[in-house]
Amino acid sequence: MQLLAAAFPRSRFVGFDFSADAMAHAAAEAASAGLTNARFEQRDAADLQITAAFDFVTSFDAIHDQAHPERMLEGIFAALRPGGVYLCVKPKASSHLHENLTHPMGAFMYGVSTMHCMTVSLAYGGEGLGAVWGEQLARERLHAAGFGDTTVTTMAFDRMNNYFISHKPA
Repeated sequence: MQLLAAAFPRSRFVGFDFSADAMAHAAAEAASAGLTNARFEQRDAADLQITAAFDFVTSFDAIHDQAHPERMLEGIFAALRPGGVYLCVKPKASSHLHENLTHPMGAFMYGVSTMHCMTVSLAYGGEGLGAVWGEQLARERLHAAGFGDTTVTTMAFDRMNNYFISHKPA
């Protein structure tokens, strides 16, 4: 977020995280860089309770770790102004195991899922989606949260991830 705040000094940025330590560290980094347009709040992303406050929201490799990913996506949808955009970066994979068998990073992603992603979610009473919840389920969840138009794209510099660009209807 600090990179965006530095690149766009007339914009305002807010970072949310469950961890007070992470937010304190991020705030200290932003302050040391002289960024006055970035602030940080300790907050559970599944319980944002923010309405029509943002034009653009991002999450990077995070939705599948949440105990309640559907509530997080609904909260992001509510937090966007009409016409707002949500950028969700997720590991590039299918929701169907058999379609990931030849994936060059498939075994690694399922290993990380089992050892970290799912256990984090399950430890908080979540559903344990895991890192390989895949494009199909991500699209379903985004649509269920209210996003009408979602484009999935990739970036030449990043062969590991899909970039989901979802729009809140105006």
